[in-house]
Parts: sequence; structure tokens; C-alpha cells
Amino acid sequence: MNLSVLLWLPFAAVLAGLILPAAEARFAALVGSLATMAYAVVLLFKFDDGARGLQFVVDKTWIRELGVHYKLGVDGLNLFLIVLATVLFFACVAWSALREWDRPRLFYLWLGLAESGVLGALMAQDLALFVVFFDLMLVPFLFLGGSWGDTPNRVASMVKLFIYTLVGSLLMLSAAVATGVLAPGDGITFDLAQLASNARRLPVGSQEWIFLFFAAAFLVKMPLFPLHGWMPDGYRAMPLPVLAVFSGILSKVAAYGFLRVALPLFPDAAVHYQELLLLIALASILYGSAMAFTTSNTRLILGYSSVAQLGFITLGIFSLQDTGAQGALLQAVNHGLVVAPAFFIVALLAARAGGSEDLRDMGGMAFRAPVLAALFLIVTFANLAMPGSSNFVGEFFILLGVFNSKIVIAIVAFTGVALASVYSLRLFIRAMHNRVGPHVESREISLTDALVVAPLVALIVAFALYPQLALSKDEDAVKASISEAKALTQPAREASR
Repeated sequence: MNLSVLLWLPFAAVLAGLILPAAEARFAALVGSLATMAYAVVLLFKFDDGARGLQFVVDKTWIRELGVHYKLGVDGLNLFLIVLATVLFFACVAWSALREWDRPRLFYLWLGLAESGVLGALMAQDLALFVVFFDLMLVPFLFLGGSWGDTPNRVASMVKLFIYTLVGSLLMLSAAVATGVLAPGDGITFDLAQLASNARRLPVGSQEWIFLFFAAAFLVKMPLFPLHGWMPDGYRAMPLPVLAVFSGILSKVAAYGFLRVALPLFPDAAVHYQELLLLIALASILYGSAMAFTTSNTRLILGYSSVAQLGFITLGIFSLQDTGAQGALLQAVNHGLVVAPAFFIVALLAARAGGSEDLRDMGGMAFRAPVLAALFLIVTFANLAMPGSSNFVGEFFILLGVFNSKIVIAIVAFTGVALASVYSLRLFIRAMHNRVGPHVESREISLTDALVVAPLVALIVAFALYPQLALSKDEDAVKASISEAKALTQPAREASR
């Protein structure tokens, strides 16, 4: 299979849509995103679980003098994230196609470019190419939020987001250049496979500052506490379908960056800063959970819960244990599948509460909407990691890995599981039950909206029934990603016994 087709198909479709009448532009975007999702599903079934290393590789020299290659590939680290990205973008486009937008051709053009940017960041196997797509994927969202946002100060909010992420991007760019130039080897190269052996021979001091630059860029993009300052305003500003895909997949690209770039290239630095990253992750879990059950804005409840969930994912990665890292990757997919339908449901709740997204204006919506309530309940149970859900499996793996690595941090992190049940159930009960809000109109979900939300909920249930599908395909790649860093922690762990 040609990964270039998968990469550029969404953007090519929306470019074709520019020549269509404005009212028909949605169909080009819908066909493009559907074809991309179908291509990714075929990729999933053609992926060989037993093969080691990259599959379906595309490798072309891009800038010979700088050693930059247009290199794409798929392995267990990015396979399910690629499928997740195509599913969420198709859901976003389908939801948007059911509604009217000002300047629709431009709206769908930005969505198509965003999907290609995300897929490029996930498939890039050259560090310079990864940096290009990592920055490119954010640009469309700046325009989507600034032009079609939901608040009067949307431009200022998106500028704030841009400044935060720009600083992180500049740090990552300088770190990437330093890695390619300073890493021992025959000439400059940015090929991740070659850097995985060359960069490890860098002096420890160089490894440490380069690792910190990459970590800062990834932590801002997730975001994690205390680098989350752009999140409240940014989440308020974006249109809800755009926010669903933004929260569902972009933060996961940053977490993926740790497994693809930071840990394999700089294992000594990863071990050196392990406790720092674990403490940041733990603070994010506690802070995000506390904020999620004290705010009444439904968008921010999901936003702060995402901060907490990304804290769990980072916790699993930096446990530097196989189980923890596998749980982190599984949880990245789980969270994307859960948070996207949650934002769509928030849009439905607001439409039934007189346009208000404030939890205090809701209540009693389940009275005449049993199907909507049932879909929302499944999403809620998954978000709080109910036993039997795939989220439970992911968090169990994460906490098991941290328990085997840093037992004290694991014990404190257990409180995050309890806190998740508080803010998740509070959101569901306050919106669907209790006293009916002053402007609430209780009505069932429409068939067209259900055709977008119900398949996502079905995927949540499917993953709950068989999470091994993902675990079996990513096991070898995850172990290879953290193997060097894990090996460096063994002497210290044995000495402490």
C-alpha cells in the first residue's frame, strides 16, 4: 500500500472541492475523509503482526545536502493512531456536513489540510519531516478557531494558543537541528532509524538539553500542567466538531512523539528526567481532575479531564516499563474514541438548553431522550474507566507499570481514578437527570446526528470487548521504543533492593 496516497488524499479531495459550488464543497470533503478512513482500515488488516520494523515504507530523498528524506512508515507505535485519526476526522466532517457554515469551501479546505498534517506527523520516519508536519497540523486549527469560533474573543484565544505552541515548536526545531548535526555518523542525517543509534553516542549533557527541548514542545501540545495556559481559552473558542478532533488526536501526536523520538534517541536523558516527567504527569492528573469537577462549563470539564488523561498517558510512558508504555498507547486510542463523541454530545446538550453550554442551565434531558441518554452513559462509563471498558485496561496497565517503577507515585496516581468517576458522573447526572433546566427542551437525538455518534460509541464497546487487538499489534514496537531507557533503569532498581 502506498502511504503517500493515505497522507495526501484528504487534502487532494478538499482541493477538488474548491471548484464545486459552495453548497457542494461538503461532499468533496466527506468523500475524501471516507476514502481515507477506508484506506486506513485496509492498512490495519494488511499489517503483519509478526513482522518487525517498519512496513509499507516510502523513502525518497528530499533535500540531499541536509540529509532530509521524505520517509513514511507504519509499525505498532502509529498503526492504531493513524486509524483513530481517520475515524475522528471523518466523524468531524460528517457532523459538519449536516450543518451550515460560512465560507464552506475554505472551512473544509482547512479540515482536509489538518487531516493530512496529522497523518504526516504520525507516519513521518525522518526527524525533519516529523517537525514539519508536527507544526503544519496546528496551522489549520488556528484559522478554524479564529474564523468559525464560538466566542467573541476567538481571535485573541487562538493567538494565545499560537504563541504557546510556537515557542514549543521553535524549541523542537532547534533540538532537531542539533540532533541531526551533532549526532556522530557519516554526514548529517535526520533518518530516525539511523539517529536511534547515532544520537545515543552524544555526550550526556547534549542529550539532556535536547531531550528537554523536545519534552517542552510535546508537553505544550498535549497540554500538561503547568504548560496548559492556552487550553481554557482555546477550547472555548473552537467550534465543537473541530474541538472534537483537536482534542481527540492532536494531543496524542505529542504523546506519540515521546515514544517515537525522545525515548529511542535520548535514553540516558529520559532516565535522568524520569522522575521530573512523572511528577509533571502526576500534577496534571490531580490538577486536571480537580478543575474538571469544579467548573460548570461542559467544554472545560472535558478539557480538564483530557489534561488528567494525558497525565495518565505520560505516566505510563515514563514508567519505562513495557506494561506501562503499552497501557499509555492503548489509553491514547481510548481517550480519542471517548472524547470525540463526548464533545458531539455536548453540542447536542447545548442545543437542548437554549444554546447554553453551562451545566447549571441543563438537567432533565433524559426524560424524552432515552437513546441520547444511553449513548451518553456509555461514553461516561468509558471516561471514568469502568471495569469492563478498554479504558480500564489501559489505566490498569499504566498503574501496573508505574507501580513496578515508582511505587509512591503509583499510590498517589490511584486517586486520579477515583476523581475521574466524580467529574464524569457529575457531568452526566447534572445534564441528563435532576431538575429540568429553565430553558431545557428534552428531545431525542436525531437520526442524522445518531449516525455520527453511535458508530463512535460502538467502537468504544468493541474495544472494551477486545482490547487485545491493539495490544497484540503494538507490543513489539513499544518494547523496542523503551528498551534502551528501560535497560538503563535496571542497575538502579537492583541497587535499591
